[in-house]
Amino acid sequence: MVVFDPYAFGSGALSFALAFIAAGGFTLIFKAVYRWITPHDEGALIRAGNSAAAVALGGALLGYVIPLASALTQTHSLPEFVAWALLAGVIQVVTFWLVRRIALPDVSARIERGEMSTALYLLSISLAVGILNAACMTA
Repeated sequence: MVVFDPYAFGSGALSFALAFIAAGGFTLIFKAVYRWITPHDEGALIRAGNSAAAVALGGALLGYVIPLASALTQTHSLPEFVAWALLAGVIQVVTFWLVRRIALPDVSARIERGEMSTALYLLSISLAVGILNAACMTA
């Protein structure tokens, strides 16, 4: 028979809470930085009903939290997690910058017009980079 150990649960719950708060905080910081570096205003576009802006921003967030989740499983200290979280954010920001400079120079105008094909392309790129980033963190 398995007995509930309140001490072990309390210790685990504290570790969970700290990790969740740290990851949530980094996600909010990433979202703010990402919105700051994009020429279009995702918040205003989403409030106006622009689904393309929501899909593109959602893809960037997913592309960030996937490696963040991997970092949570692979790191053993808060400073190590912070380093991986920062690297994951930089990689996603650079990814958007490269798409904007090389593949789709008019990406922001397309998102503002609500072009779902562009939003889905950004989502796919963000997810692909995030998955590769997460896999590399396990090496």
